[in-house]
Amino acid sequence: MHCILSAKTGREGQRGVNKADSAFVARRDGSTRFEACESVKIDRADIAKWFNLDCLTTRSSQGDEPVSRVRPAPSILTRCTAVALAICLCTLGSALAYEDKLPAGQGSYDEFVELFQEFAEWRQAQRADLAVPDYSQAAIDLRIRQIHDFQHRIADMGVVDWSRSQRADYLAALALLDEQEFLLRVYRPWSRDPGFYVDQMQRVSFTQLPVAGEDRDLLVQRLQRISDLTASAKANLRDVPSDFADLALHNLTNSDGVNHGHPYREVPPDGVLGWFDDLLGRAQEQQPELTDEIHKARAAAQELNDWLLENRADMTARAGIGEELLDWYLMHVKYMPYSSHDITVLAQRELERTWAFMTLDRHRHRRLPELELPTSREEYEQRIAAVDAEIRAFLVEEEFITIPDYIPEDFREMGFNVPWQVRDGGPNYWEQIQYRDPSPDHWHAVIPGHRFDGRVLARNTHPVRRHIRDGGRAEGWALYLEEAPLQLGFYDETRQRTRELIYNFAVFRAARTLGDVWLQRNEMTADQAVAYWMDQTPYLDVDVARVDAEIYLRRPPGYGLGYTIGSFQMYKLLADRKRQLGEDFVLREFHDEFMAAGGLPIALIRYEMTGQDDEVRQFFDRTPLSAIIGNVSTVEVSTTEAQRLRPDFEHELTDAPGQAHVLTRIAEVDLSEAIERK
Repeated sequence: MHCILSAKTGREGQRGVNKADSAFVARRDGSTRFEACESVKIDRADIAKWFNLDCLTTRSSQGDEPVSRVRPAPSILTRCTAVALAICLCTLGSALAYEDKLPAGQGSYDEFVELFQEFAEWRQAQRADLAVPDYSQAAIDLRIRQIHDFQHRIADMGVVDWSRSQRADYLAALALLDEQEFLLRVYRPWSRDPGFYVDQMQRVSFTQLPVAGEDRDLLVQRLQRISDLTASAKANLRDVPSDFADLALHNLTNSDGVNHGHPYREVPPDGVLGWFDDLLGRAQEQQPELTDEIHKARAAAQELNDWLLENRADMTARAGIGEELLDWYLMHVKYMPYSSHDITVLAQRELERTWAFMTLDRHRHRRLPELELPTSREEYEQRIAAVDAEIRAFLVEEEFITIPDYIPEDFREMGFNVPWQVRDGGPNYWEQIQYRDPSPDHWHAVIPGHRFDGRVLARNTHPVRRHIRDGGRAEGWALYLEEAPLQLGFYDETRQRTRELIYNFAVFRAARTLGDVWLQRNEMTADQAVAYWMDQTPYLDVDVARVDAEIYLRRPPGYGLGYTIGSFQMYKLLADRKRQLGEDFVLREFHDEFMAAGGLPIALIRYEMTGQDDEVRQFFDRTPLSAIIGNVSTVEVSTTEAQRLRPDFEHELTDAPGQAHVLTRIAEVDLSEAIERK
């Protein structure tokens, strides 16, 4: 239905389609036009007629007594006209309010790109120096002032006159600036997380030998830097949560039992100290001249371990950031248009749905044999090769997505997760799934998931988007790639029982979404999250659960929930685009267009692809982080919702003898790291 009285506003394509706004009209090329009502003089009699008021009170010309004029009921056409006009008036007001939120400064898009490049170089400089950064309060205050300067300058852009794509770039840049301020003012890993230092040590211990030339010089510098890391940790760690302390101690002296991203060893070394022993043993055989530096580096790591043990009793801060800061971060950095409460409702519903579908599928295929584990590395890799060939054929035959020429044809060149490993306690959770049938994770992590995705994004030359790698976009796309092929029939003929594994993965992701929120809101400890996830997820073992608890607690918020919520955003985008294009919708073109948009948060891709601005309106209505910090404490505790949804998990998980608490590593989240995750 179009607005009866309308005129084009002149800014074509800058406003989008809203389900409730009939005045937004989608075009087949994906753009939109907005039909806005011109001002219309409306008298009281017209209002009464349009809204079916049978009696309108007026003043008699004879005096002040009211006169009741009875009118016939209006026609259907008249009523429809009234509704259309009402919608137009409401929509116009909403759109004008939205326009008021857009920056109307002096800067052009080209000037914005120059400013963004300056920020990208500033951010890179914070990482590039081999010296341990200065984490003194004066140094941190300087960086915060620099971020505020970027924020002040970017606010003076004329975004109101920009295209949708340019507005999406602008919002992506705002998110990166807000993220940097959040890391400096709230998350402060150098002050709160011993693992911040332990992870950097571990990466050095992974170095493959022999090394020569510049690589050798670089390794020596990194080994010498370990003692500086220990000194920095002892000087700066002041507000350490108990969970973070226990995780760091565990990682210094224990294998995490999962070993994602670690060099392969049949018997994994015992934590960072064990990896330095591994490096020392290799150096003694291959490069003896490095052994003195390795000894010193190991001694520095041991010193940090001893210092943490000595001071552990004083490390009692809360690990999560609290509900209000979490909600701010989700809206301003992750661009997820949901509160943390909304997300727990969605995740609980998804947990119930996937458990139910897994149950129905087991019943449906109960007469088929269970999927068996392979008996050898060779059998396992044959399964991977077969899956890779089937998926590639399916992508072409079902017109799912375009495979660029630069994508390797051999899965070994692409790489794959979960190498063959024989563990004393049997396969871990990922291995239980992957060994039985590699297809769920091959879709997710190889083609057209993370590794495919990473190669496409690496070729993006856009001056802004080549710097954007949103975790919700990466994991939402990858999780979508698990159930979408199921719905398209990939598992119908030869892999029927694999459908249960798809739903098993989805169960774990939904449970992790709940745990991710509860951990950040201080409604669960890491051990309680582990217990909850193990209760919810078939095959799940304590090591995988603990590693994931650490990842989602120690990273900046929102990565764990990005799988399930990101997949919901993918389904929403798919539905929106189909409704817009109707019979002109082509799935392959939809996926190609999505990939071409780069690594933006999905909400921004949706805005660019569809023109619908119902989500981005709230992203432009920004609240400064300082306003939130002034109202909350990062140690606040709220247990109501977590207790309601997991009443049986108030206990702490008891560790096996000899085990500490948790886990593995923290690093800046990008697609290269997502490749190693599930």
